[in-house]
Amino acid sequence: MARAKATGVATGLPQAVVFDLGGVLLDWNPRHLYRKLFADNEQAMEEFLAEVCTQEWNRRQDAGRSFAEGAALLKSAHPEKAALIDAFGARFDEMVAGPISGSVEILAELHGRGTPLYALTNWSAETYPSVPQRFAFLAWFRGVIVSGEAGVIKPDPQIYSLLVQRFGLDPRTTVYIDDGAHNVNAGRALGFIGIHFTTPEALRDELAGLRLL
Repeated sequence: MARAKATGVATGLPQAVVFDLGGVLLDWNPRHLYRKLFADNEQAMEEFLAEVCTQEWNRRQDAGRSFAEGAALLKSAHPEKAALIDAFGARFDEMVAGPISGSVEILAELHGRGTPLYALTNWSAETYPSVPQRFAFLAWFRGVIVSGEAGVIKPDPQIYSLLVQRFGLDPRTTVYIDDGAHNVNAGRALGFIGIHFTTPEALRDELAGLRLL
């Protein structure tokens, strides 16, 4: 079993937990949508996601650019793929297949214990509003920082500073969980107790070790 590793300089027992969303609590993947649009032609789909609607292109929407602007740039270079490009924003909800059940069970246990819970997510301001409507457990967070609303994206230190300032957190007693190692490392550099998420089972072990479960 893969095991997450928590590191950081703590001044006592952790007092709060911050979750990433996509890849930790929610099964987000553009392939959930594009497998439908490419009729299970995996090679064509992967080429499209590697060369047209790339991860870096999508990160610009997560950082605050509108899907209309992002799509216009791509359609000028790939006019034959206009419908596929537009689908990324218009059918974004279909990329979120559902919750990652083991992680949500952990979140529920923390919530039941009264642990202060927060979220820090790289997500477009345009597509995020439908997410808490679909997943009621997101209401358990006392606060959420959405990169597209903040205009800054992980792993930029500014977004972690915003998290601390907005919610009055002490990084030294705050656990930060993310499936991106680079994002976890950025949080650790600012003093957070970082956990690189791999599996719900490994996360449970790590939180138990921190006496949060």
